[in-house]
Amino acid sequence: MSTAQIGNAWNDTALDDGLRADLLLAALTTAEKIAQLGSIWPQEDADPDAAGASVAPMQDSISDEKTLNERIAHGIGQITRAYGTGPVSPAEGLERLRSLQGRVVDAQRFGVPAIAHEECLTGVATLTATAYPTPLAWGASFNPGLVEEMATRIGGDLRSAGIHQGLAPVLDVARDYRWGRVEETMGEDPHLVSVMGTAYVRGLESTGLIATLKHFAAYSASRGGRNHAPVSIGPRELADVMLPPFEAALGEGGARSVMNSYTDIDGVPVASDARLLRHLLRDLWGFTGTVVSDYWAIPFLHSTHGVAADEIEAGVLALRAGIDVELPFSVSYADGLAAVAATDPGLGELIDVAVRRVLLQKVQLGLLDPDHELVPSSADALSFDSAENRDVARRLAEESVVLLENGRGTLPLDPAPTERIALLGPIFGDPVTLLGCYAFPNHVLSAHPGADPGLPIATLRTAIAEEFPTVQFAHAAGPSILGGAEGGPEDSDALDAALALATSSDLAILAVGDRSGLFGAGTSGEGCDAYDLALPGRQDELIERILETGTRVVLIVVSGRPYALGRYTGRVDAILQAFLPGVEGASAISGVLSGRVEPSGRLPVQIPHDRRVFSTYLQPRLGRRADGITVVDPTPAFPFGHGLGYGSTDWASVGPRELTVAVDGTIDVDVRVTNTGGRAASEVVQVYLQQQGHGVVLPERRLIAFAKTVVAPEASTELRFEIPTDLTSYTDADLTRVVTPGPVRLVVARSAEDEEFAIDVTLTGTMRRLGFERQHRARVTERHQDRERRLS
Repeated sequence: MSTAQIGNAWNDTALDDGLRADLLLAALTTAEKIAQLGSIWPQEDADPDAAGASVAPMQDSISDEKTLNERIAHGIGQITRAYGTGPVSPAEGLERLRSLQGRVVDAQRFGVPAIAHEECLTGVATLTATAYPTPLAWGASFNPGLVEEMATRIGGDLRSAGIHQGLAPVLDVARDYRWGRVEETMGEDPHLVSVMGTAYVRGLESTGLIATLKHFAAYSASRGGRNHAPVSIGPRELADVMLPPFEAALGEGGARSVMNSYTDIDGVPVASDARLLRHLLRDLWGFTGTVVSDYWAIPFLHSTHGVAADEIEAGVLALRAGIDVELPFSVSYADGLAAVAATDPGLGELIDVAVRRVLLQKVQLGLLDPDHELVPSSADALSFDSAENRDVARRLAEESVVLLENGRGTLPLDPAPTERIALLGPIFGDPVTLLGCYAFPNHVLSAHPGADPGLPIATLRTAIAEEFPTVQFAHAAGPSILGGAEGGPEDSDALDAALALATSSDLAILAVGDRSGLFGAGTSGEGCDAYDLALPGRQDELIERILETGTRVVLIVVSGRPYALGRYTGRVDAILQAFLPGVEGASAISGVLSGRVEPSGRLPVQIPHDRRVFSTYLQPRLGRRADGITVVDPTPAFPFGHGLGYGSTDWASVGPRELTVAVDGTIDVDVRVTNTGGRAASEVVQVYLQQQGHGVVLPERRLIAFAKTVVAPEASTELRFEIPTDLTSYTDADLTRVVTPGPVRLVVARSAEDEEFAIDVTLTGTMRRLGFERQHRARVTERHQDRERRLS
């Protein structure tokens, strides 16, 4: 069929989507096809004098002399971050995107628009947009419904601005707390990450936006917790810990895009690993969407991994491995790739396959429909920080704060007007310490001194003063977060001032933690890896010196990773942990202090006891405390799943404690939660699995189900967990996922280290082999009196 015969049939909405993509594909030249696999990142509006303005790794090291017109001469696949690269208003971003789309359409002979993408991990990564809590805070909330609600709002904001694809969520499972991007994970448990990540995907995709799963795979398992470092991981750990969140988000969430990991696994860079990107992702899992490169991951095959002789060969390797689209702009998927394809028919076939995937998504997004409005006609309706957004941000922040310790009953605070209370620590006066590294004020504006943040963010100092209007507070910041362990004269003076204030006070509320940033500009965030788990700068010294004064202390930690707090347990009145809770974080923390908010967060990661000795909770017997074998004890200060409340509850088993279930059946677990106190109580009921593997070592416990519930005073509620036996599966010595007959134990608990009661189950039948279509979560129903509702 000739081009003349085809005409513009691909614009006909009455035709099948796949046929429309095929018709356009057949009309394109090789140069036009390769252009659809590339992207542009126009940064001419960025401040050239902004030192350290990079918002992606090694941003300034990869460039060329091509003009924008040269880059789009044959069309383009994607537009990178029209809103999120510099401090532009929504109206300016809209005009930039409108101009770019117009130029792309005019340049391409068939008028094919580009897919526009933005970062959206903690909200739209642009000026004036609501900065929601970090993913680690989502995990702490244990509330997937609220995460889905947040993602729906994010997706709606992006769609209203003419954006088609969001680069989120991050599905990496935390393995080493020193890694700077722990704040971007939803925790250290693959089941928790699967459930929460799938909820985010469902919310984003429900708005028509393409969700992009990051970072496939094993990025968070880097040696020494260093960003981009090599990964040494066995195939069973990869299958049982790293891959389940991606399987769930694709199979249950319906994500339509996947982004590769920067790292290499056992010496093979993921960007050139056909075993992962083709055999596993497409052949075994049946994924039909697009694989996009992390920014510059393809040229990194040449410059950092050293497996390609040049950027052209890097493009060939990536295309053969299965990467469809190069982001953030075309380097390897460019003219050189066309020259290779001219002499290699096999490469040309791979180009066709990748281009068809891109075109099919453009058809599905409506970009090839007649009279489709590519960009909204007006910026008047754009609002990235609506009251509805703030409400979701507030509720999620409130549900993510974790009360770690309250042994002296100090919280909730009820101070007398005459009580002298000191607000100490560097967190109180700096609002951006509440935000993650992908929130715009930290991600971009830190490189633009004096830029208007465009976003009202209350400081913790202001919020506490508003929460307790009759109390007079005094404040001293103490040493700087970024000052380093030694600090300088200014830090020493600030420390002395904080000590003097503590000495003259009846109570010290001490807030310490992180200031998130990028590539060394912060203490947490991308490229901000840590040597150990001591609090940054001189903050541990600040805590110790204040404790020496004898003044009572309430310790608040606002951080992007868990820090070692074992030395303070039992020595302070109370400890609160907040994982970068976002723009409403100050109000949430203050509400927990006063008791207006019931603390309901639970730990998605352990809190280490020692700054040098730590591990995640998913450990076999010999990965835990081993007396007589080693003197090094990794027991945490606070375990995974831990969190206290102000209310009190009793839990009881309603059903039988011994069950026999077929290997392809469902295990029913019934739990009654009774409020024994005088205020509403929030609980997270957690179900852990204990089992012995057949020839392989398994964790002592692993989470397989959870539910969050609120119980009124003197009331009871019943939770039914319908747990598919698929959740007892594991990867055996032959690298097959199996459900094996025999005994297993389900432990109903408040954390990974306690036990309310256990149910012994005998699985009967023959061993089952599972594939991609397995079930990833339990069905949970809540029954209260005559009412019943589905929780998951």
